[in-house]
Amino acid sequence: MTTPTTVRPRRSVLYVPGSNARALEKARTLPVDGLILDLEDAVAPAAKEEARRAIGDALRAGGFGHREVAVRVNGPATPWGAADLDFAARSGAGAVVLPKVEAPDEVRAAERALAAAGAPNGLALWCMVETPRGVLAAAEVAAASPRLAVLVMGTSDLVKDLRARHTPGRSEVLVALGTVLLAARAHGLAALDGVHLDLADDAGFEAACRQGRDLGFDGKTLIHPKTADVANRIFAPSEAELVEARRIIAAHAEAEAAGRGVVVVDGRLVEALHVEAARRLVALAEAVASR
Repeated sequence: MTTPTTVRPRRSVLYVPGSNARALEKARTLPVDGLILDLEDAVAPAAKEEARRAIGDALRAGGFGHREVAVRVNGPATPWGAADLDFAARSGAGAVVLPKVEAPDEVRAAERALAAAGAPNGLALWCMVETPRGVLAAAEVAAASPRLAVLVMGTSDLVKDLRARHTPGRSEVLVALGTVLLAARAHGLAALDGVHLDLADDAGFEAACRQGRDLGFDGKTLIHPKTADVANRIFAPSEAELVEARRIIAAHAEAEAAGRGVVVVDGRLVEALHVEAARRLVALAEAVASR
C-alpha cells in the first residue's frame, strides 16, 4: 500500500443535536476536526422534522470552516429514515452517517437512495458499528460501497447489547474495537472510536483516548466540546514522534542515494514499512498545522 500524500485529520468528531439551535451555531467555532449533525439518538421523536429543517438551514448558512460536516440519519426502518436520506443527499454535508449498520445490503440500499435523490459523487458514507451483528459483519460492511469512508464505533449501544459493564480498561469492547479496526484498515477506511459517557471523568477520558490511539484509531467521537482539546492532543503526533519520523525518512533517503540496502536508526533496522508510517505521521502533522 502506498503512503497517502494527504491525510485528513479526524482527531475529534463531535455529535451535535440537530434540534439544538444554539449548539449548531456554536459548532462553527469549536476546535474539532469534524461534526456529526444528529437527527437520530440526540433528537426526540417529536422534534425530528424540526431538526432536519434546522440542520438544513445551518448547512446552507455555512461557516463551518475546515470542519468535516456529516449528518447522522435515522435508520431505514424508522418513520424518518427515507426522508432523512432524501434530505441528506442534497443538504451540502460532506458525509451521511448510517446508524446501527449490520449488513452490506443496508449500505448499498442507502447508496441507491442517495443517488436517486441526486447526491453528488463526493458525498461520503460513514457506517456506525454498534451492535453484535454489526461487529461480526464489519468486514463485509467495509467493502460494501465506494462511497464508504469511515467506520464509527458505537460502544454505548454495543455494551448494552452485550449485557456487559463499562470498565475503565474497556475490556468489554476490546474484541469489537479490534475487529472493526481490522475491517476498516483492510479496506482503506478511517476508523473512529466510540464516545466516553462520563463527562466528569477527565482522567478516564484521556486514558480512553490513549488506548484508542494505541490501538490505531484515527480519532474519538465526542459528546461535549470540552473534551476536544484532549482528543486533538492525543490523536496528533507528538513532537518526539515527529523528530523520530523525520530522522527515519532522512536516513532512508540518504541510504537510497548511497545505494545502501540497509538503514539503521538508533540501533534499529528501518524497513520500508517504517518509512511509510513515518511519512504518514509527518503528513498528518502538516495537515493539523495547516488548520
